[in-house]
Amino acid sequence: MPIFRRKIVPNPLTDAKIAMTDRPAYTAITDADLAPLLATGWAVIEGGRAIAKVFIFRNFIDAFGFMTRAAFWSEKWNHHPEWSNVYKTVTVTLTTHDTGGLTDLDLKLAAKMDALTQT
Repeated sequence: MPIFRRKIVPNPLTDAKIAMTDRPAYTAITDADLAPLLATGWAVIEGGRAIAKVFIFRNFIDAFGFMTRAAFWSEKWNHHPEWSNVYKTVTVTLTTHDTGGLTDLDLKLAAKMDALTQT
């Protein structure tokens, strides 16, 4: 589990305070870590700096529903995918921009996305 150092700063648009994340510490990724995801259709791309998968659903509603459910987890974990949707197809790329490569957050979100297709 990554360790995040948080600091509270004023939100420039409101009087509320928001939590900002400093550069987090990440766990190194191994081939063994990737193996379960590769078995479910994820592919290592960009010279090992990202993983990608194409999800195909029955229709647009199912595809958009998947994206909505995944978005909640992305927000909760403060880790957001690069993705696109065309009708019933959702193309996802995961990488951690802070590190310029893969981290445990990418693997965690990929596994969650796979699980969301089972519901």
